[in-house]
Amino acid sequence: MCDTCGCNVTDANRNLVEAGGKHAKTKAGNEAVEVLQNLLHENNHRAAHNREHFDKHQVLAINLMSSPGSGKTALLEATIDALKNSSEAFSIGVIEGDLETENDAQRIRDKHIPAIQITTGSACHLDAYMVHDALHELSLEGLDIVFIENVGNLVCPASFDLGHHLNVTLLSVTEGDDKPAKYPVMFRASDLTLLSKSDLLTVLDDFDVTRAEENIRNLANPAPVFQLSARKNIGMEAWINWLKQQIQHYKGHLESGETVLPKIQKEGQTLHKARYV
Repeated sequence: MCDTCGCNVTDANRNLVEAGGKHAKTKAGNEAVEVLQNLLHENNHRAAHNREHFDKHQVLAINLMSSPGSGKTALLEATIDALKNSSEAFSIGVIEGDLETENDAQRIRDKHIPAIQITTGSACHLDAYMVHDALHELSLEGLDIVFIENVGNLVCPASFDLGHHLNVTLLSVTEGDDKPAKYPVMFRASDLTLLSKSDLLTVLDDFDVTRAEENIRNLANPAPVFQLSARKNIGMEAWINWLKQQIQHYKGHLESGETVLPKIQKEGQTLHKARYV
C-alpha cells in the first residue's frame, strides 16, 4: 500500500529527504529503513511541538478518523448546529484533510466556522508537518476544540501523531459490523467510536450493533460506543456532552501541568517500516 500511496514521504516532510535535507544521506545498506525511521522520529518531534501550541491556547485537538463517506464532515456540520442551541456552547475550528479539493472545508466555512483545508496529493493520511503548516493559518484564540478531519482511510491515520490529544472514529452502519475486527489498528486507538448513519439501521438487516461493539471490546478497548445520525439529529446530545466532558478533563490536566497524549498505534508504524525491510 505505502509503496504507491506516498504516505511516508509527503509534500510537508519531503524536504527532509531531498538533496540537502536533514536525512538525505543515510548509512549504506540501510537507506530505506533508516529514512523511514528518521521520518517517524521527525514527525513525532513536530507533533510534540504542535501539541505544545494547542496546550498554550488550551485548545483540545481531536483526530477524527474513518473510511471515506462515513459522515465525518456531516458530523461536524451537525455539531456546529447543535452548539447554536446549547446552553454551554464551546467554540470550534476545523482542519480538513483530503487528497484533493476544498469541498469539505468550504462546507464548514459556510457555517461561519474557521476551516483550513489540507490537500495531501497522494498521501493517505495527515502528518504532523501538514498540521503544523495549517496551524499557521488557523488562529486558536477563543477556540475550545480543533477537529482534525483526517483523510478517509481505516489504517494509517491511527498510526501517526499529529500533535492531537484524542481519537474519535466513525463506523458507518453501511460498512459492516466486522470492520473493527478487520481494521483493528484504528479502532484500538479510539477514545470514542461513533456508529454513524444509525437512522439506516431500520432498513439494514446485516449490521448488528451488539456484534460491532463486541468486535471493539475484543480489541481490549473499553472506550464508549455511541449510535448517531448527523442527518436526522439522533444521538447528538450524547456526543455534545462527551465533548464537554473531554474539554473539562483536558483542562484539568493542563492545570496539573500535564497534557493528554493520544493512543498512537505503533504496529501501524511497524507495518509502514516492514514494507522497506
